[in-house]
Amino acid sequence: MLSDLSIMANFRPIILIIFLFLPPSSALCSRNTCVIYIMNTHGKKIPLTVELALTKQERNRGLMHRKKLGADRGMLFVFKDSSYRNFWMKNTTIPLSIAYIDTRGRINEIYDMKPLDISVTYPSSMPARYALEVNRGWFRKNYISRGCGIDFHGCIGQQDSIITGRTDVVARCPYQAPGY
Repeated sequence: MLSDLSIMANFRPIILIIFLFLPPSSALCSRNTCVIYIMNTHGKKIPLTVELALTKQERNRGLMHRKKLGADRGMLFVFKDSSYRNFWMKNTTIPLSIAYIDTRGRINEIYDMKPLDISVTYPSSMPARYALEVNRGWFRKNYISRGCGIDFHGCIGQQDSIITGRTDVVARCPYQAPGY
């Protein structure tokens, strides 16, 4: 019995060191993936696990050369500024939908994209700070349309307190058009 207690005492410093280097349990975000919430047209928060594309290289690569994208998964392209964006499907075999999102976290527009088709591009009609790619039809299936708000939930750094701190960002979608 005494030997068991002395062994446990020897492991206490190691256990303490391990816990000091673990991320807080409330962190839903790692460097590469994180969970965001999109308020749909029915007022329900829809979770989506996204891979973050933060650097120019990550944004240029996007979802190219991938064979599949899991259900309720996507890629969030984060840009330093708000500007007109343009995406295409070069070397992308997965059928995708893309949403262009403004600085407040509002979806401006959604497009369905055709795999491997480089003859067509998908430009934003308004400036966008973010772009979100998901499996084609995911937005429609989850009743997410133009005007819906996104809660980035701490995923994208210092600026998300400004984005998600606004009550209008996660408000119910003002548009409930068929399809999108």
